[in-house]
Amino acid sequence: MKFDFIDLFAGTGGIRLGFEQACQSVGIETNCVFGSEIDKKACASYELNFGHNPLSDVRQIEELPAFDFMLAGFPCQTFSYAGKRKGFGDTRGTLFFEVERLLGKYRPKGFLLENVRGLTTHDNGRTFETIIHSLKTLGYSVNYFLLNSSNYGVPQNRVRIYIVGILGESIKTTLQSDAGAADSHQFKIKSAQPTLFDTSPSQKVIKDVLEQNVDAKYHCNPTFVQQLKAVIGEDLNKLHGYRLIDYRGGQSIHSWNLGTKGACTPNEMEFMDLLIANRRKHIFGTHQDGKSLTIEQIKTFYKKADIQKVINSLLEKGYLSKNADKYNPVAGNMSFEVFKFLDPESISITLTASDTNRLGVVQNGMPRRLTPRECARLQGYPDTYKLLPDDNAVYKQMGNAVSVPVIRAVIADVLANNDFESLGRALMNGNGVEERQHSGEVLELVHE
Repeated sequence: MKFDFIDLFAGTGGIRLGFEQACQSVGIETNCVFGSEIDKKACASYELNFGHNPLSDVRQIEELPAFDFMLAGFPCQTFSYAGKRKGFGDTRGTLFFEVERLLGKYRPKGFLLENVRGLTTHDNGRTFETIIHSLKTLGYSVNYFLLNSSNYGVPQNRVRIYIVGILGESIKTTLQSDAGAADSHQFKIKSAQPTLFDTSPSQKVIKDVLEQNVDAKYHCNPTFVQQLKAVIGEDLNKLHGYRLIDYRGGQSIHSWNLGTKGACTPNEMEFMDLLIANRRKHIFGTHQDGKSLTIEQIKTFYKKADIQKVINSLLEKGYLSKNADKYNPVAGNMSFEVFKFLDPESISITLTASDTNRLGVVQNGMPRRLTPRECARLQGYPDTYKLLPDDNAVYKQMGNAVSVPVIRAVIADVLANNDFESLGRALMNGNGVEERQHSGEVLELVHE
């Protein structure tokens, strides 16, 4: 058997990789007859690895070769009319509409769609309901799963929605939705307490994807290292799991602890720590997360007599801002060389396009940023996958990418439980009648 497939919103080809791996494992040949992606650097990565450049805008696609399977990691966009008056929304103006349009025109045997977790809850679930309704209206049997990459041999806490469909048939799947551990701490607890019923594939942790001989350009600069040591001490392994963030407490290090805008006294650091810990409390209002507070409100938790002196000093250094007699921390989170040091014995936070380049790790006592190859491994890309010599582009691409092993698992499950050989393509004629090839015969089905 052979599948001709198209790869829409293709990115760097992660969905394609997982699809091809799953098909190859059961002896199904694959042939990508069309790919589409608008990001030029992502297209360059795609061409480097697959031999053709998919640069095109899916909204301009009118004619395609016939295909058996559609892959599409379509972006999530607002559905302006979704769910109004208890009806189903109009998908026009969204990129899902292009998926819907091409499925309706070419009637492939099946599809796999991938999106962010928030798609399922957007507009109180009505957007997702609209999508599923649209797919079923086209004549597809549909199933979907919320899956966490950390359960599929990828050391990353990444929950995504995967939607699969088969034309006309009653789709059969055995996978179950599993959002996995909520964070790296819970992952370690769960991993330390396996049960007899735990059937997840072998789970990897950060240390399993680290390179051993890393170029010095990824090492943190000496000034930053000394600032970290001033807070943590000489043993930088204590940084495992720490965030560098100015508006949250917990296991965090802040700019005033590091002295990035000027050294702070113990009282100044205490003031800032108390401010970020208390300003979200409902007693100060519920109108926003992280409220600006008056000095009278601040005095309810910072009770030392030097409060005005401390405030003046923090204002002068730039750690604190004042607006209409209210005070708020000046968040400098994007300025940190590393904003999160990953725990080698646990999993990564979710990679994103904006900050993957600032994820770090302490290896052999040396704090450094993750390399592009390590980020590719965090998405399950094989080391045979070629990376562009443009680190910033690769960091962004891997933040946007899909986790290849999850795609492989989803497709493998669909292939194992459904008979694709008996299912042919179907084309809609102008009278709303569906013509479908099935076991050599032509059937006419009324499309409602």
